[in-house]
Amino acid sequence: MSVLFLIVLNVIVPVFFLIGAGAILHRKFKLDMNTLSKLNHFLLMPAISFVNIYQSKLGGGLIVQIFSFLALQAVSLIIVSTVVAKLARFDQSLSATFKNSVVLNNSANFGLPVSQMVFNGNPLGLSIQVIVIIFQNLLTYTYGLMNSVSVHTKSAKGAIREFLKNPVIYALLLGLILHSVSFEIPLFLWTPIDNIASAFIAIALITLGAQSAYLKITHFPLPLILSLAGRLILSPSIAFLIILMLGLEGTVAQGLFIASSFPTSRNSALFALEYDNHPEYAAQAVLMSTLFSSITVTMVVYLSKILF
Repeated sequence: MSVLFLIVLNVIVPVFFLIGAGAILHRKFKLDMNTLSKLNHFLLMPAISFVNIYQSKLGGGLIVQIFSFLALQAVSLIIVSTVVAKLARFDQSLSATFKNSVVLNNSANFGLPVSQMVFNGNPLGLSIQVIVIIFQNLLTYTYGLMNSVSVHTKSAKGAIREFLKNPVIYALLLGLILHSVSFEIPLFLWTPIDNIASAFIAIALITLGAQSAYLKITHFPLPLILSLAGRLILSPSIAFLIILMLGLEGTVAQGLFIASSFPTSRNSALFALEYDNHPEYAAQAVLMSTLFSSITVTMVVYLSKILF
């Protein structure tokens, strides 16, 4: 009960405070959603991606183990969500948003605080979550972005062209290069970059709140049910099987099992808004998965202590 209370108090309440602020502001002032989308997509996302990659401390065989797990899990979720979308006969636009809602998770502003609580005094547990964040960044701006862009292009060449227009790709590459050569960014440059990155969580959640300002969830349609089941139940179930297959144990197994249970990434809603792929449904998936994850994540944390 104490773990559930701490997750709700320290993670869920702050998240929904910002979402609520966005909803109230949009209802009162009618915020320009196109401006918010561009602000997130072309300034804040590149900054947070660059900072995460640049500040990371990678190295050792542990990285190989973790990335192997994450790659296997991502491929499994992509295959399952693609099959489910075809069986449910979703159109291409709905299918893209559905798949992103299952494959992409909120490993940063939800996952990091949870890991800090669970692995308090255990640096390895927190380091694992940082690696998960980096992997999710790469997955988001490769698979997730291509998935969204491809809906509105008639050829693979067109999808790749749109993909290459995204500044986040170049922010990630620049971060990797500067990190690998241990280049120290001058303070006069680092300060504004860090300030912009720090604003991402607040603005992204306020944008989500604005998207959700007029949502009325009187029932749970099939796509939303499938998104919630895929992200909150299927993902940790697949993770458990992969952990057993790879023979992982201890803190590594616990950290990856817990990381697999986090709710749908807010980036899936931002992509849906930017490319007009059922943005209301995307916002619903993020909101509802975040709400229900207060229960499912607590269960996974408890099971991780027993199983590993």
